[in-house]
Amino acid sequence: MMVPAALLLLGVLTAVLAPRLLARAEWPDREPVVALWVWQCVVGAVLLCFALSMVLSAAAAWLAVRGRLFAAAPHGVVDAYALGPTGGPWAVGTALALAGGGLWTGARLTREVLRARARRRARGAELLVRAPLLPGEDPAGARLVVLEGTRPDAWWLPGAAPQLVVTTAALGRLKGSQLDAVLAHEQGHAEARHDWLLHCSRALAGGFPQVPVFAAFEAEMHRLVELAADDVASRRYGRLTIALALVGLNEDRGVFGPYPSPQPHVSERVRRLLSAAPRLSAGRRLRLAALATLAPAVPLVVALMPGLSALT
Repeated sequence: MMVPAALLLLGVLTAVLAPRLLARAEWPDREPVVALWVWQCVVGAVLLCFALSMVLSAAAAWLAVRGRLFAAAPHGVVDAYALGPTGGPWAVGTALALAGGGLWTGARLTREVLRARARRRARGAELLVRAPLLPGEDPAGARLVVLEGTRPDAWWLPGAAPQLVVTTAALGRLKGSQLDAVLAHEQGHAEARHDWLLHCSRALAGGFPQVPVFAAFEAEMHRLVELAADDVASRRYGRLTIALALVGLNEDRGVFGPYPSPQPHVSERVRRLLSAAPRLSAGRRLRLAALATLAPAVPLVVALMPGLSALT
C-alpha cells in the first residue's frame, strides 16, 4: 500500500505547490503558449497521480480488480507492490473516494460542455433573428456579421460555421487594420481550441473549488488564452494595432480608470502589448516545454517502479 499512498501524497503536494511556483514566475506573460502547456502538464500530472492511486488502491482492496490488473504480470511483480491479502478499509475508502471524484469531474465537464453548446445555439438563434441570411447566402460559410449597436463589441461565435460578430459602434471605433487584428485574435482562439481549455478548467474549478491547482488553473486559462490570441494578432498586424483595438473596444467600460475594473485583464493586456517585452530564446522555450512534459511522467515512474524493479 506504499505506492498508492505515495501517489496520493505526490498529487496533493503538486496541487498545493505548483500554483505557488508558477505564480512567482515572470516568464508566463512573455510566453503564454508555453505557460498554457505547463499548466496542462501540471494539472495532468495531478489527475494522473489520483487516477493511478485509485487503480492501485482498488487492486489492494479487491482481489478481482487485482487479478485483472496484474493478469499478464509475473507473480513477483504483484508481490513487489506489497498489496497484501486485502487492503483494509483505508484502501477501500481511498479507491471509492477517488473514483467518486473522477465521476464527479466527468459529470461537471459534461455539464459544462452541454451548457456551452446551449449558450452557443441560443446566441446563434438570436444572431439569425437580428442578422438574417441574405437570399442566396450560404449558411455554412464563415462570415463577418455586423449588428446595430451603440456599445462597441466584437466576439467570435464558434461552431460548424464560425462567425465574427461586430457591432456598428465597434466599426466606428476600429480604424485601419484594427478590425483585421480583432479578427486574427478571435481566429487564434478558434484555431487553438481555447474553448476546450476553458471548459476543462471551469469543470475542475467548479467541481473542486478548494483545490488550489484547479482554482489557479481556471484563472490562468482565462488570462493566458487572451495573451496567446493577442500574440497571434500582433505577429500579423503589430502590437500597437491590437493594443489600440483593445482600447477602442473597452474605453467606455471603465477598464482604464483609477477604480477597480470587472475586467482587469484588459488593461494588463494593453500594457503588455505596449511594453513589448522580448520573447524567451528558442532554447529556453524548448527547455521549459520539455521540463513540463516530464511532470506527468513522474507519477508513471512512481507507479511502475516496483514492477520494473521486480522484473530486473
